[in-house]
Amino acid sequence: MYLHRVITTFELAIGSIGDSSSGASIKSYLAEFFATLLFVFAGVGSAIAYGKLTSDAALDPAGLVAIAIAHALALFVGVSMAANISGGHLNPAVTFGLAIGGNITVITGAVPTHGVADGMSGLQGVVFEIIITFALVYTVYATTADPKKGALGTIAPIAIGFIVGANILAAGPFSGGSFGPAAVNGDFSHS
Repeated sequence: MYLHRVITTFELAIGSIGDSSSGASIKSYLAEFFATLLFVFAGVGSAIAYGKLTSDAALDPAGLVAIAIAHALALFVGVSMAANISGGHLNPAVTFGLAIGGNITVITGAVPTHGVADGMSGLQGVVFEIIITFALVYTVYATTADPKKGALGTIAPIAIGFIVGANILAAGPFSGGSFGPAAVNGDFSHS
């Protein structure tokens, strides 16, 4: 019985080009674009600001916390802004997970490279990224993707923002928290 439930939760829906080019879809794409733009601006901006405000090239614990908080708050705001329009994914891993779960169609979901820290292997970086990506996608599913739960209101964007902040605190110094772009670009020069 458990295996049947697992198999039936994989509900891949392809969709159509017409669905993905409708006015509502275009509005969703724009919402995701602007919410992601603001999230990346605040997150990357916090890291750049840290570099400008300190003469030390090494990231200290206080700087890591500040950068994690900036990301958490920016993601909370971004998800909140786009949630009612597009679902507020802001992350390709979340979009991919929702497409695999049948919450969005594959066609609708088709829309700076970092390396790992010195002394870490590429495999260790991948393990970190698998864990933090799982934590993010699981948080999204646990707080937003199940229509049987009803509306969770503001708690979902807060939880999603907090898990990203926590992931940055846990993995940021090791894998940069964005090993995925390195994999896509094939640039593992720091691994």
